[in-house]
Amino acid sequence: MNTDARGRLIVVSNRLPLRVTPTTSGACRVSPGSGGLVSAMAPVMRARGGVWIGWPGISGEDPGLAVQFRAAGKQQGYSFEPVFLSQEECDSFYYGFSNEIVWPLFHDLQSLCNFDPTYWQGYLNVNGKYADAIARRARRTDVVWIHDYHLMNVAASLRGRGRGARLAFFLHIPFPSPDIFGKLPWRRSVLRALLAHDLVGFQTRRDRRNFLDCLTEYLPEAELGSRSQPLARLRLDGHECRAGSFPIGIDHNDFYRRAVSPEVVRRADHLTRLLPNRSLILGVDRLDYTKGIPERLCAFGKALERYPDLRERVTLIQVVVPSRADIPQYQELKARIENLVGEINGRFTRPGDWVPIHYVFRSLESEELLGYYHACQIALITPLKDGMNLVAKEYCACDPDENGVLILSEFAGAATQMANGALLVNPYDVEGIADAIHAAVVMPGRERRARMRRLRRGIRRQDVFWWVETFIQAAIEAGTDIAAARAWPSREPARKLTGAGRTSGGSNPTPEHGRPKPPA
Repeated sequence: MNTDARGRLIVVSNRLPLRVTPTTSGACRVSPGSGGLVSAMAPVMRARGGVWIGWPGISGEDPGLAVQFRAAGKQQGYSFEPVFLSQEECDSFYYGFSNEIVWPLFHDLQSLCNFDPTYWQGYLNVNGKYADAIARRARRTDVVWIHDYHLMNVAASLRGRGRGARLAFFLHIPFPSPDIFGKLPWRRSVLRALLAHDLVGFQTRRDRRNFLDCLTEYLPEAELGSRSQPLARLRLDGHECRAGSFPIGIDHNDFYRRAVSPEVVRRADHLTRLLPNRSLILGVDRLDYTKGIPERLCAFGKALERYPDLRERVTLIQVVVPSRADIPQYQELKARIENLVGEINGRFTRPGDWVPIHYVFRSLESEELLGYYHACQIALITPLKDGMNLVAKEYCACDPDENGVLILSEFAGAATQMANGALLVNPYDVEGIADAIHAAVVMPGRERRARMRRLRRGIRRQDVFWWVETFIQAAIEAGTDIAAARAWPSREPARKLTGAGRTSGGSNPTPEHGRPKPPA
């Protein structure tokens, strides 16, 4: 099948996969971005022909960047389409609606939300600009893959213009339960916007279930086929959408190859020599209130208190990558973390060379991070809630001796896939995490290797390339079936979702109904 017949891949994300760096002359320099998503998408886009649409990361429009974007496209084998935003648009769309409303709400932290109504209009306007960029570049046969919570309204904007490309959306963060989602003043509008896609993908089955439950509560005019199918079929206003779970992976083989490279091994050996004769426990997180860092530190302190045999036997290396340092909430979080580190070290440090916590507040180079992965016998990954958490998978991929232990929050999306090898904990349960730390330290080598072997096998099988291929294939099939108007299951007639619909975001009121039992 030729490229035009099967269509190109149009990737749409908040940011372009390019680094735009100001120079001393006042101009900007463009360099290629990196990361698992970019490395997984690039070969597919080169093979099919593709365009990556996103914000360059600077406010205002810089015509001089257009030439550099074209050059970068020729070098990468696919093209880039920038969406330029003013500072005002950045404030309302990115800092406002995306990060002061959606981010905390979807992580079950509604008390941190700022439901400023001006943010919603800014969000709609910027999503419209992304839709304009798609309309300029997309053909009817293309697959448009829209990424994450910043761009939930793009497809609705495109549908209003009669665009016919296949539209797929993937949410990288969790989707909340109806009780949490219901706090959003624009809940019906957001649900309607998501149903404008041909395919909506979530990280886990729990996220998909929450989405369907929210439709039941707040958009009862939508119709549902069967929940038991891997891809739930939904219909609203004559348009059909499918919803499924597609857990994202990493490039396992690339992480493994780099983890056993001479440079990474040298760094790991150096760290082991600096901190000899002890179990090294690693925490790696971006500075964010969803990551559970204070709770983790308290649990580590509790472990030292509860299990005296751990003293002078373990060291926690807590890496915190700076993020949003100009926002007061994050400044307060940083201060709380540093106070806890000081308090625990002050309480338990012993004469000699044992300091319980080594605290690192900076970004790490790739080889340095891999050196930490390689050297540490235990990974302590306890977010309060996470869409997936790829650090857990990266740590396992970088354990060539298969001797590490993963302690993982049960509220991380990765917990669903990694339950057969990880020690799952409740991130709010300080004593439970303390017990898990002790269990990991004293775990027999045979059990450690068996657990890690199971974890690595799953990560290798469902890697990032599997994720891309699975999602794109589902998007193609959904778009093709829907275009042919032959997607509705014949054995179970379309059934209206029922639930308590309420007016919000300018939508018409809907009657309240009882909630039915889901189909078997």
